[in-house]
Amino acid sequence: MKRVAIPIVDGKLSRYFGQCSHYLVFEIESKNISEKIIEIPAFDDLTNLPEWAAGQGITDIIAYKVDQRIISKFISNKINLFVGVPFDTPQTLIENYLSGRLKSDEKIIKEITESIHN
Repeated sequence: MKRVAIPIVDGKLSRYFGQCSHYLVFEIESKNISEKIIEIPAFDDLTNLPEWAAGQGITDIIAYKVDQRIISKFISNKINLFVGVPFDTPQTLIENYLSGRLKSDEKIIKEITESIHN
């Protein structure tokens, strides 16, 4: 089973993974959504998000941007990051994820990776 988290603001993908009103978590079994859950962490510290996500059993994250300071923490917790994803509704994003059509904006990926190396 996979658990895919999407940060949400006003019904759409949030600009940053840690700056949202809630996370919509989709439980997926055999490419089918088995459950959809709203999760709200009980803390505000961005650096705790990777451990929180791992504790929730989240396997994948769909985001526009992720703070480069915590990317390695997601990796060490074996959480896949899909970044640079266009702003859209969670339903459209999860459908694109399931069908393999989820696309990333190369400019955003470059921006995030350049900030890691500088």
